[in-house]
Amino acid sequence: MTESTGYQVEPDLLGLRISTLTELVDLAGELVASAGGLAERLPLLGTAPPAAHLAERLRAAAGPDGLAGEVQAAEREVREFQRRLAQAKGAYDERESDTASAFRSAGDQL
Repeated sequence: MTESTGYQVEPDLLGLRISTLTELVDLAGELVASAGGLAERLPLLGTAPPAAHLAERLRAAAGPDGLAGEVQAAEREVREFQRRLAQAKGAYDERESDTASAFRSAGDQL
C-alpha cells in the first residue's frame, strides 16, 4: 500500500496463484496415492524377530493412515484454500464489473 494510491488488487496475479494451487493439489493427490501404496507394505527389515518387531513398531508409530493421512490432510487444506481464493477472486471480479457498469451508467446520464 502506498499513501497516494491505497491498496491495489491484481486479478491476473490472483488467477496465477489459483492455477499454481490447483497444480499443487494435483501433485499432492499423486503423493497421497504413492504414500498409500508405501503404507500398505511392511518395511523390509528382514525376517529375524527383532527386525519384524521393529517393522511392526514403525507401522504402529505411523498410525493407521501413516504418511498418507498427513498428506491427505495437507491436500484437503490446500484444496480448501484454493477454493476460497477462487471464490474471493470471483466476488472481486463481480463487484469490479458491477462498479464499472455503475460508473458507465452514471457517465451516460451526465
